[in-house]
Amino acid sequence: MRQERVNLTITVLTLICVGIVMIYSASCVNAMQTYGDSLYYLKRHVFFLALGLVASFFILRMDYRQIQPHARMLIGICAVLLFFVLIPHIGSESYGARRWFKLGVFHFQPSELAKLAMIIYTADFLSRKQQVIKSFWHGFVPPLLVMGVLCALTVKQPDLGTTLEIAVVTLTMLFLGGARLWHLALIFCSAAPLLIYLIAKEPYRMARIIAFLDPWQDSQGIGFQLTQSQIALGSGGIFGVGLGHSQAKLFYLPAAHTDFILSIIGEELGLVGTLSIIMLFSLFIWQGTRIVRQTNNPFGYFTGMGIVMMLGLQAVVNVGVSIGAFPTKGLPLPFISYGGSALIFHLMAIALLLNISKTEDY
Repeated sequence: MRQERVNLTITVLTLICVGIVMIYSASCVNAMQTYGDSLYYLKRHVFFLALGLVASFFILRMDYRQIQPHARMLIGICAVLLFFVLIPHIGSESYGARRWFKLGVFHFQPSELAKLAMIIYTADFLSRKQQVIKSFWHGFVPPLLVMGVLCALTVKQPDLGTTLEIAVVTLTMLFLGGARLWHLALIFCSAAPLLIYLIAKEPYRMARIIAFLDPWQDSQGIGFQLTQSQIALGSGGIFGVGLGHSQAKLFYLPAAHTDFILSIIGEELGLVGTLSIIMLFSLFIWQGTRIVRQTNNPFGYFTGMGIVMMLGLQAVVNVGVSIGAFPTKGLPLPFISYGGSALIFHLMAIALLLNISKTEDY
């Protein structure tokens, strides 16, 4: 599988390079206005990238199968971290959300670790419990309870987008692992009213749904972010207005270098640039799936499958939000959006996927 590893690495490195260029382009004006340094966000992003590459190097040098015996301990550590981040003066609050630990210049978001930990735990469970996976109480409920604890702690932050991502990836892994359809249908029917309640109880979530249905009805209010995103994408035309010449980044489009960086890409590089990014993520999903299909170890198979689903789903949701196909979720575009914990753990996930491929060759 050496060629698959090379192709996947080239694809990810291309996305990372695009991210470096576009983060500077999208954030330089904001950084100069806020911090007096146009390189502020770029320097931090490169710092996080370096941390992620160092962590990835160590993951690549180990045997991924050594992680499996520690899967339950890892999920326990994540649950503890998610609990402590909710405590005032321990967890850091920003824009009404308490999701981070502040460690000097580094803000650690435990929910990013929890996503990868839940994949590893589910893969370990599926590889050990294949004979009882169709049993509701012995094969379906145990991972569901663990997922429920992580989701409850994550939604309390509040972070509904990450909560849904954890749930969708975990349930899909259980389905592909052999869980019964009626078990999954039962969970879906039970969770739907809870999801509606969680959306309805928070005014900002209801505002996002209303803005999604018709952002132009209140383009200067709740629909401002989505309409500005669509204006930016539409302004780029086929070939874009040119790298660095975006108007949307001049404080028209909030979160231009994070959740809506694709809109800046669309404006500056046009439809060609946007489709190129989508093609790169499509290549990533295809290459990752090829690696997974050639994996014989059950733990490696399910772990790799979860990683490809997690990153692929996040890319699909981010693109969908940018074009107005999904309500705003707050999920960054993997490898391209500015972000600390997300970038580090995404790189670690890729290193784990490459490790699975490398180990299969021996």
